[in-house]
Amino acid sequence: MRKLEPDLLPLHIGSIPHTDPQAACALVLENFPQIPTWPQLPRRTFLENMYVQFSEGFPGVVVEGKRIYVDRGRDLDPDLERLYLAYLANDLSYGSLSADYAAGLAAFPQALSASSQQPAAIKGQVTGPISWGLTVVDQDRRPVLYDDILADALAKHLRLKAAWQEEELRKLAPTTMVFIDEPYMSAFGSAHISLNKEQVTTLLEEVFAGITGLKGTHCCGNTDWSVLLSTSAEIISFDTYSYAQAFSLYAEEVRDFLKRGGIIAWGIVPADDEKALMNETVESLVARLHEAMNLLVRKGVTFDDLIHASLITPSCGLRTLSEKAAERAFELTAGVSETMRERYGA
Repeated sequence: MRKLEPDLLPLHIGSIPHTDPQAACALVLENFPQIPTWPQLPRRTFLENMYVQFSEGFPGVVVEGKRIYVDRGRDLDPDLERLYLAYLANDLSYGSLSADYAAGLAAFPQALSASSQQPAAIKGQVTGPISWGLTVVDQDRRPVLYDDILADALAKHLRLKAAWQEEELRKLAPTTMVFIDEPYMSAFGSAHISLNKEQVTTLLEEVFAGITGLKGTHCCGNTDWSVLLSTSAEIISFDTYSYAQAFSLYAEEVRDFLKRGGIIAWGIVPADDEKALMNETVESLVARLHEAMNLLVRKGVTFDDLIHASLITPSCGLRTLSEKAAERAFELTAGVSETMRERYGA
């Protein structure tokens, strides 16, 4: 049994180009009333950059202007001890997100109350350990992930961030979903990343272990989907617009994922190409979504199983778009969902 029946509902990935927290929350609630997502606002401040946003409190972290790094020249032992004590005591207050780093999350309860909506679920997100650890470097520009002590600390740090966030969201709706966003999984298996599957899975599962509601993961590029499909993630979110063919290569793993109650979030609305986005319509995207699903159907995945295990999303966050284009992406996502739900009786 799933914790939530997806019913082809629309869902937002996280970031938008807007800078006013209340207006951003209202926009999300208008377009995604069933499963709203608190909005990340990276253009408001560098503190809401996806790598900075969840760095607050990490041992040795330094944010200077438009740069973030970990200063290993400091004595990190006191901060590491504080992190591990919080982890062992499951002290979720360690993982709190302040309004300076997440204004959309801080504004969300008031916006939801003002809307008088009762959503089926609420979604949050946290940057994943692979992407954070490969992007954030130390003072010598060595990625944090290649330091065994800091990599372990990072996974535990993000676990507490995810758990605290989930606890806050549960005050607003009984069902929650928290996504681990892993854009750098698109480089997994390449010469640019010296990590094996076991290392990746161990780090991801550490963060997932802090989530008791629905666990999701999002990768906006191509990757070895067998890795993510084999984790405890209950929702797999991917860029369907660009990578449907590549995803269909893992039909057997997708079939097993669906059998255990997994949900696919189809990122059918383009999020990184404004021209392509503005040229699309609900009808053209519905046709493209059917083509993507049929790639799996032709390999033995049952169409009904896909329909009953699907959410509709943009292909990624919308931070690189203009506000007008981002709002168009929201409208298209909601429109594709509505058309699919009408067609298939969801």
